[in-house]
Amino acid sequence: MLNTVKKIFTLLFLAILVFNFLAPVQVGALDLGMTYAENLDLPEAEDDDVRDMAVTIIKYLITFLGIIAVAIILYGGFVWMTAAGNEDRVTKAKNIIIAGVIGLVIVIASYAIVNFVIEMTNDALDGDL
Repeated sequence: MLNTVKKIFTLLFLAILVFNFLAPVQVGALDLGMTYAENLDLPEAEDDDVRDMAVTIIKYLITFLGIIAVAIILYGGFVWMTAAGNEDRVTKAKNIIIAGVIGLVIVIASYAIVNFVIEMTNDALDGDL
């Protein structure tokens, strides 16, 4: 039974990983100060800017960590459902779920912080502070 669960999580992990690389990147919708050089009559930046890549990497990492946190919560629910009244396993399942929820809260907070920093950086580059 445990091998089956490991296989399912491995396949889920690989599917998410492949999907992330095949999905189109939506960072182009954000204005990350790419026109700042044009306003100063400097040469225009190339398409692959460091800020774009950094934002893309951070958002993929946060998304991946959020998926892992949800998978941990689901695993805790699975352990609880298969506990069959065993108090030790129920306690273990509760601890797993609590850890997953704490991780999910941390991931959501980090996403909010990253979005705040990006918006403040954009405002600073545009001169709207």
